[in-house]
Amino acid sequence: MKPTVKEITGKYFPELAVDSAIVCSCNGGHYYCLQCSICRAEDPHPELRNFDPKTIGNYMDHTNLKPDVLTEDIYNLCREAVDYRFFSVCVNPSLIMVCKKNLIGSSVKVCSVISFPLGATITASKIEETHQAINMGANELDMVINISHLKERRIKQMIDEIESIAQVCHDQKVKLKCIIETCLLCYEEKVLAALIIKKAGADFVKTSTGFSKSGAKVEDVRLLRMVVGSKFGVKASGGIKNLSQAIDLVSAGASRIGSSSSVGIVSEIE
Repeated sequence: MKPTVKEITGKYFPELAVDSAIVCSCNGGHYYCLQCSICRAEDPHPELRNFDPKTIGNYMDHTNLKPDVLTEDIYNLCREAVDYRFFSVCVNPSLIMVCKKNLIGSSVKVCSVISFPLGATITASKIEETHQAINMGANELDMVINISHLKERRIKQMIDEIESIAQVCHDQKVKLKCIIETCLLCYEEKVLAALIIKKAGADFVKTSTGFSKSGAKVEDVRLLRMVVGSKFGVKASGGIKNLSQAIDLVSAGASRIGSSSSVGIVSEIE
C-alpha cells in the first residue's frame, strides 16, 4: 500500500509532524503546515471545478522549444497566440525579445525556460539565467529541478536553490514554475518534489519538459493537485495533442497546459 501524502510529509519533514504540529489551512494533502516561504492560506480558491472546455485557450502556454526553431516560427507562434487568445507563448531564452516585440499591445505573456531540459546546471548558473531572462522581458519562467538531488533526497539543497530563484522572480513580479519530470520519478518522489516546490515558494509544479520518456498523465496531475491543494499552480505539459487530453488534464487539476499543439486543440472546439 502506498503511503499517504501526510505520511510522506512526516517522513521527510519530521520537525513539522510533532504533537504540537500546526494543521495547514491551505487544504494541501500534506496536512501539516509546511511553513512555506510564501503562505497561500488566504489566497482565493481558483474556479477549477467550473471549467468550461470552450475556455481551454485561456489555460494554454503555446510552446515551441525545439532546438532548430527559426525566427519565422516564433513570429507564427506569437500570431497564433494573439489570434486564439492563449495565456502565453513559451520559448527558449534566446527568443524572449523576439516574442516581446511581436506581442506588443496584446495580453499574451512570455514564458521561458531555465536549466532546460535537464535541470543539472549549478544554482549560480540558474540564478544568472533567471536574471537575464527577466531582464529580456519574461513574465513567467519554467525551471527544471535537479532530479538527481531529488533522488538522493538532498532536500535542503533543493529548497535553498528554489527559494533563491523564486526570490529573484518575485522581486520582479515573475512567476516560477518548477518542472519535476514525472516520468523519471516514483510515487514518493513525485509527492516529495511537490512538497519541496511548494515549501520553497515557487508558484507552480509542472509535470514534464516534453523532452524525456513521456509527458503529462492524468493520474500525475491528480496526485500533484491533491498534494499542493487548490491554491497552488499545477501545469501539465508534454505529449498533449488533442482537446480530450487537455480537458481530462484540467479536470484532474491542471491550472495551465503547455503544448505545441495548442492551435489544433482549440480548433477541435465546435
